[in-house]
Amino acid sequence: MDQDLKATLSRIAEALDRLSPPEPGSADIAASEAYVWHASGRRLEAVARVNRVDLDLLQGIDRQKATLLENTRRFAKGLPANNALLWGARGAGKSSIVKATHARVNREMGGPPGPLALVEIHREDIPSLPVLLARVRENNRRFVVFCDDLSFDGHDAAYKSLKAVLEGGIEGRPDNVLFYATSNRRHLMSRDMIDNERSTAINPSEAVEEKVSLSDRFGLWLGFHNADQDTFFAMIEGYARHYGLDVPVEELRKQAVEWSVTRGARSGRVAWQFIQEVAGQLGKKLG
Repeated sequence: MDQDLKATLSRIAEALDRLSPPEPGSADIAASEAYVWHASGRRLEAVARVNRVDLDLLQGIDRQKATLLENTRRFAKGLPANNALLWGARGAGKSSIVKATHARVNREMGGPPGPLALVEIHREDIPSLPVLLARVRENNRRFVVFCDDLSFDGHDAAYKSLKAVLEGGIEGRPDNVLFYATSNRRHLMSRDMIDNERSTAINPSEAVEEKVSLSDRFGLWLGFHNADQDTFFAMIEGYARHYGLDVPVEELRKQAVEWSVTRGARSGRVAWQFIQEVAGQLGKKLG
């Protein structure tokens, strides 16, 4: 092969490398407090700054906070703890409480990065859970694997991977891993899906039981519901105090009622959106 052809092929190869650079390697699982799992590259990506609020700012869910906090503390100390399913109304604080609880416990134990890592896995990547667990199984840290908005529809068979992990399978769930999930559905699937299984199966009760029983694999069930007006006011006023928003309480409540009516709900998410609106009007940044 002549030199000109070799040089041309070399330039083509270099151009292709620039167009399709190799995926970055997996992050050091001892260096950060939180990660995102990428199934396609079988790698963990460190999260520089976790999007969360302080646990004390979450109002109206005191029982849920206390229960998840105690469970997470036990796990971080190497004591027995349960996988947790946080289910219920949208915007009620399910994912916020997971992230805030992780931060609280990790800081109690010397973080960040601390001994407790939070790893987010996307619902569509659930089938890769065994690969993720193999990656962290022998590590000295402890890991809360977190899946937000978990649910299954139609003929989705990904639930079988999760069921195997929660039950343990041959190897068993690693002692240093706990699984937390949030869902709008108590049984992780739609009523239509359950009814369809019941109507088409040879043995309806067994077909439904196999899927509905998935939620039974979680030792903790924490329910979340829409807030009443007093709780909604407590959320708003708590945020306003914390961020130093100088608005008279009566005026703040009046605006909050109007805001919740336009949104058709009273929830932690709606309260936070309202506070962002107020802060914007006041020209004040939310740290």
